[in-house]
Amino acid sequence: MTEAAATTDWHGWQESWDRQQEWYMPDREERFRVMLDMVEAVAGPAPRVLDLACGTGTITDRLLERLPDAVSTGVDLDPALLTIAGGYFAGDKRVTFVRADLKDPEWTRALPYDSYDAVLTATALHWFHQEPLTALYGQLGGLVRDGGVFMNADHMPDERTPRINALERAHRHAAMDRAKAAGAVDWSDWWRLAAADPALAAPTAERFEIYGEHADGDSPSAAWHVRTLRAAGFAEARTVWSSPSDALVLALK
Repeated sequence: MTEAAATTDWHGWQESWDRQQEWYMPDREERFRVMLDMVEAVAGPAPRVLDLACGTGTITDRLLERLPDAVSTGVDLDPALLTIAGGYFAGDKRVTFVRADLKDPEWTRALPYDSYDAVLTATALHWFHQEPLTALYGQLGGLVRDGGVFMNADHMPDERTPRINALERAHRHAAMDRAKAAGAVDWSDWWRLAAADPALAAPTAERFEIYGEHADGDSPSAAWHVRTLRAAGFAEARTVWSSPSDALVLALK
């Protein structure tokens, strides 16, 4: 570990990531609560969980606070967010992090387990277009154990309601503008701060070489996710939480 990494406030970086994400999603914690309710309902108090596209390990953090006997594998490609996750969870034997590209057909080989009770992801897979996301769902169909669960909380707009969508977006962005004027840190500001931290400067530069400024996928509807997960081998799938713009889709193996 470098001297900069050893003295970095990883809890502070985790907290700042949460605040930045909440600027976009003020109901973020509510979706995590529902997600973990369903993990406990399906797998009990000691689940084996895959935190998919884990970022800084936000889901893992909530999981272990709620279910301290759980174990979690976090997988992501982003070197900066994984650096924060590694620092934040340093020494916690319940947690393993794996760097892998979810678009690589062989990414599951890097995982420490062949199957999981639950695979969870939030606000990440909208970076995928439908074809690679369909392929990923097919892989998850083999990774979740029989009776296990996959949940994805993400932007899932309903293209059948364009006027409702426009009204919701305008209202949400007005609230975001007010918060920004009061000092909220947005995505671009947060990454500029990360690039200025000696412990994160190099992984942040590498991160932008991989992704660029932002990668925008297709953000299909919840109905699309349900159909695609059923086709991937899940026995049941439906929305278990929603806001005007986002949804949490649950698929049971």
